[in-house]
Amino acid sequence: MKTHAQSGFSNLLLCAIIVLGMASVVALARWMDQNRVEDARLAEAGLYVNANAARRLSLGFNGLVADWYWMRSLQYMGRKVVHYRDTATVPLDISDLRVLNLRLLPSLLRITATLDPQFMAPYQFGATVLTTFDTDAALQLLNYGIEQNPNEWRLYQHLGYIHWQTKDYQKASEIYSKGGALPGAPRWMAEMGARVAAEGGSHRAAREIYQHLYDEAKDNETKSLLARRLMQVDSYAEREVITKVLDAFAKRAGRCVSSWKEVSAPLQALGLRIDRETGAPLDPAGTAYVLTEGNCKVDLDFRSQVPFR
Repeated sequence: MKTHAQSGFSNLLLCAIIVLGMASVVALARWMDQNRVEDARLAEAGLYVNANAARRLSLGFNGLVADWYWMRSLQYMGRKVVHYRDTATVPLDISDLRVLNLRLLPSLLRITATLDPQFMAPYQFGATVLTTFDTDAALQLLNYGIEQNPNEWRLYQHLGYIHWQTKDYQKASEIYSKGGALPGAPRWMAEMGARVAAEGGSHRAAREIYQHLYDEAKDNETKSLLARRLMQVDSYAEREVITKVLDAFAKRAGRCVSSWKEVSAPLQALGLRIDRETGAPLDPAGTAYVLTEGNCKVDLDFRSQVPFR
């Protein structure tokens, strides 16, 4: 039986270990900040430390250091987006982020996942962002996640999405179906496997995939990206409907419309939102579509928040 003195010594030792561990984590964060290259020309030179080194330096506090790297990943991309918007003359194409030169992001996400393999947010962020400029890195990250978490259906959802993005619909279907068979997986996972196999790149399949990803997303950056994807898919579907109405009018009248008001009634009957003053249909962001090519075609207004591609 321990004496009061022995218990007091054990408690003191435990407190000392905790304090030492926390101090080590703080020191690691400060060391990485101090050794981060600040010169803009050299900022892309390399990572602060690699995954194995970070894991050794974390002294068992892997989760805390993983959170630090996760925040760095979001900040890194956020700074790139802000810089682009401040300097570019054309809107950012969210389907192709190569223009942002996010060369460090794959490694930042991999370090985060290595430090805390059960942390799901980096995997989804990688699936939705890395696929726009480095599909191989996205596949490696998700396959690593599945190796570490073989019964986590959400990782199969993200991996299936990557293969769907690359138009490998058969592979995507297989992965969705495999994930759907895991314990605790929602019914829609298996249904998505069948839908992707049957419908491939249809608007209906795309919208359902993005909606489920949006519902599962935990961080604001991923939700924002997926919200814009949803608007993009909805806009594609709306423009197909509008085009059919414009074509039908031109065939019937022998000319293109002179203004939106000539087709506002049938467009509204088909469920599109209409601007009361101009009769123009509104895109998912609430901006009026514009007539192009002699009023025969429809397109997004350049001021719209809906991604053009």
